[in-house]
Amino acid sequence: MGDYKVTSKILLKDRPTKVVIDDAEHELKKIRKKLGKLQDTIYAHGKYAVLVCLQGMDTAGKDSLIREVFKEFNVRGVEVHSFKVPTELELKHDYIWRHYIALPARGKFGVFNRTHYENVLVTRVHPEYILGENIPTVHSVDDIDDAFWDARFEQINNFEKHVAENGTIIFKFFLNLSKEEQKYRLLRRLNKQEKNWKFSPGDLKERKLWDTYQECYEDAINKTSKEHAPWYTIPADDKPSARYIVAKTMYDTLKRYTDIKEPELDEDIKTNLATYRQQLNNE
Repeated sequence: MGDYKVTSKILLKDRPTKVVIDDAEHELKKIRKKLGKLQDTIYAHGKYAVLVCLQGMDTAGKDSLIREVFKEFNVRGVEVHSFKVPTELELKHDYIWRHYIALPARGKFGVFNRTHYENVLVTRVHPEYILGENIPTVHSVDDIDDAFWDARFEQINNFEKHVAENGTIIFKFFLNLSKEEQKYRLLRRLNKQEKNWKFSPGDLKERKLWDTYQECYEDAINKTSKEHAPWYTIPADDKPSARYIVAKTMYDTLKRYTDIKEPELDEDIKTNLATYRQQLNNE
């Protein structure tokens, strides 16, 4: 699964948007069961947290991927956070605050459906949104220059480095959707009554900015894909294959942590297991 990991500078136009894996749904069922068992071990081990970051254009399939990939997880060991427009309280803090307080505890998985990268993506496409953060040095859109974004990338890199050094394993997945496939999925939302609720006229406004978003994603990925927090560009036009690639990438990576094991029983308890069984059987 190393083909999708970003280890050097990329051009998004050169990364595939569609890969079809034979029997992807069946393969996903097998790998997510293994992931579910591994999650139990990580929970019992209690020394690592796992942060899964999902980014992508509208209709890229983030919601359904979460539903299908984490289906075999024990609910006590995984938390999903969907980050929308910042609240009044969140805007009174720095932009990373709401993400920091949502980080998974050791032993748990945390899934960010849209992430701290929105702060260098949607805000970069719409820099006027930054004014709502009330940053002391930003008085107008003219103050939001390249140096501003470079500083923000450095802050994000430092944030991820800090949490990684303290036991959080980070996965960052960009669901790489083609513009043609997005058109099909938006039309599906309009044509299927049960999908109408997902459609917003704002989706069409953002679609007109497709090229700008692609440039911002490419820049963000290139500036923040690090060994401790790598990006993976996942071909997203075929949903079953995208889900399988994400699940397999996580499983293969986590299996390399050979120190993740279920804790050993206390020697005194282990020695007396037969006695405890006898006590229960004699009730």
